[in-house]
Amino acid sequence: MFCKNCGSQLDDRAVICPHCGTPTDNYQQQAPYNPAPSTVDSRSGGFAVLCFFFPVVGLILYLIWKDTLPLRARSCGKGALIGVIVWVVLTILYIVLIVAAAGVVSSTYSALIPAIL
Repeated sequence: MFCKNCGSQLDDRAVICPHCGTPTDNYQQQAPYNPAPSTVDSRSGGFAVLCFFFPVVGLILYLIWKDTLPLRARSCGKGALIGVIVWVVLTILYIVLIVAAAGVVSSTYSALIPAIL
């Protein structure tokens, strides 16, 4: 095969001319390079559980995977969000219980102090 632009002899499988850079007829026939993804995107319960217990990890994984693995990123994001919500609710309940317990203790001691004196 010969180059249409410069006339140099080319290998029959050449895609471009090494001398002038002109595309050959093989250039149109060659399929564009489209690498297959290394991992299949799917929802992942394991990552959701991991991100539930470690919400910061979930946020980081969501930000990393949101464009390349959207389903897995969404699982991580949901796990992290649910983990944060549960953490906030448990913290509020803990504070309410501590305040209630402190009220019971203080009322018990206030009733006992006059009895002692």
